[in-house]
Amino acid sequence: MTSQPPANFDHQYYYAEHALLPSGWASKVLFSTKGGQFDSFNVGSAPTPDCHILSGPVLPTMANVHSHAFQRVMAGAAEVSLNPHDSFWSWRDLMYKIVHKLTPDDARVIATQLYIDMLKAGYSQVGEFHYLHHDQGGKHYNQPSEMSLQLIQAADHSGMGLTLLPALYAHSGFGGQAPHEGQARFIHSTDSYLALHQECQGHLANHPRHQLGVCFHSLRAVTKSQIETVLAELNVASDSKMPIHIHIAEQQKEVQDCLHWSGQRPVEWLNNEIGLNENWCLVHATHLDVKELKAIATSKAIAGLCPTTEANLGDGIFPAVDFEQANGRWGIGSDSHVSLSIVEELRTLEYGQRLRDQQRNRLHRPEQNSIGDNLFQQALLGGNQACDVTFGLAAGNRADFMVLDDSTPFIAASQTENLLNRWLFACNENLIKDVFVAGKHTIKSFKHEQQEASQRDFIRVIKKVMYDT
Repeated sequence: MTSQPPANFDHQYYYAEHALLPSGWASKVLFSTKGGQFDSFNVGSAPTPDCHILSGPVLPTMANVHSHAFQRVMAGAAEVSLNPHDSFWSWRDLMYKIVHKLTPDDARVIATQLYIDMLKAGYSQVGEFHYLHHDQGGKHYNQPSEMSLQLIQAADHSGMGLTLLPALYAHSGFGGQAPHEGQARFIHSTDSYLALHQECQGHLANHPRHQLGVCFHSLRAVTKSQIETVLAELNVASDSKMPIHIHIAEQQKEVQDCLHWSGQRPVEWLNNEIGLNENWCLVHATHLDVKELKAIATSKAIAGLCPTTEANLGDGIFPAVDFEQANGRWGIGSDSHVSLSIVEELRTLEYGQRLRDQQRNRLHRPEQNSIGDNLFQQALLGGNQACDVTFGLAAGNRADFMVLDDSTPFIAASQTENLLNRWLFACNENLIKDVFVAGKHTIKSFKHEQQEASQRDFIRVIKKVMYDT
C-alpha cells in the first residue's frame, strides 16, 4: 500500500524503490515536493521517518495533447454500418446531431467525468481543443466564454490541469466557404474570437495548473488573413511560448480539397504561407509527403498523434518511422475518447507501423533501442511542448507523478530496463494506482474522490443525449 500523505501537502517527502528520472531509471529515490513543485531528488537513499513510501515504480504523468471533451458522450455509438462507404465524414454527421442537444451543464458533466478518467489513466494535463461555443441555435451566450467556463470548472473539480485551446472556426471549406447549419454552434468571426480569447485569458490568469493557447480548427475552417490577424493581435511571436494548435491533413479528401484550392498540400501551404515553429501542434498530420514531413521535423513543431481515434475513424497511418528518423517531435492525444489509455495510444502507434511495414520494433532512435522507453519519452516531451507544461521527475517541475501497481506480476518481476516494455506491451488492465497533481494525491488506489457522483451525472447525460430519455 502507498502510505497516505496528510491533507497539508506544502512540503512532503516520498520514497520510491524505482523512479524514472530524466536521466533514466534510478533506484532508492528519496524526493520532496513543496508548493506544488518537486523540490529535491536524492538517489541511493534510505527512506526517512517522515517520508511516504510509494509502493510501485514512479513515473511522470503525461499531457494529453488533443481532446474534444463533448465527444466522449458518443464513444462507441457510431459502430453500426449505415453506409457501405462509412468514413470520417459520415461519423461527423452523427457528431453534429449530438452536438445540437448539449447544454452547458451537459458539457460540464461530460468533461468532469472525462477528466477523472484521464487522471486515472495517467494524464494530468489536457489540451482541450474547444470549438463548441454557442447555444443550439448558434446564438452567442450572454457571456461568450460560457462553454469555456464549463471546461474550466470541470478541470478545477476533477483536479486536471487544463491547456485551454479555444478554436476559431469560421467557414465550412477552403477559400472561406459559408458555414452550414450543423456548424452553427462553432462559428466565430475574427473579432468575436479575439474577444472570447481575451475573456478566457482573464478566467485563467494566475491559475497554477491551467494554460491558454491559440487554436484554428483547420485550414478549411479559417482564411489566411484570419490566421495572420489572430497571431498578430495575440502577439504570438516566434519567441512566445503560447501553443498554436490546428487539425491538418487528417483525411485524404482534405488533402485533395486543399490541392484543388491552393495547388499546395495542407502542411506545405501552412509552412509556406504562415510558417511553422515550435509553437505549433499539427494535430493528426496523417497524410504527408517527404517535404512536409521534413518541414515539420525541421521546424520542431509537434505532430499531435491520436492513434486510437485515427484508427477508429479510418484516417490512415502516420509515417512515424520516417518521422522518428528525421528527429521529429510528437505527442499523443485521445481526441474523440474512444480510448483513455496511454498504453493503448502508444501500442496502437507502434503496431500500426508494424502492420504497414510487416516488420517488428519500428519506433526507436539511435540513443534508445527499447521501444517502450522511446515511445514513453517522446510522448512525454511532445506533450510538454504542445501543452506548455514541464512534466518530469526533476526539481522545479510541477509535482505530477504516477505510481504503477507492483502487485501485478509483470511489474513486480520486471527489471527496470524491461519495465516500460512490459507495461506497454504485456498488460491490458489499468495499472496506474496513484496519481499526484501539483503535489496533491488525486487518484488514490485507483479511485477519485468524486468518481461516484460524477458517474451518476454522466449516466444521466448519456441517456438524455443519446437516447432522448
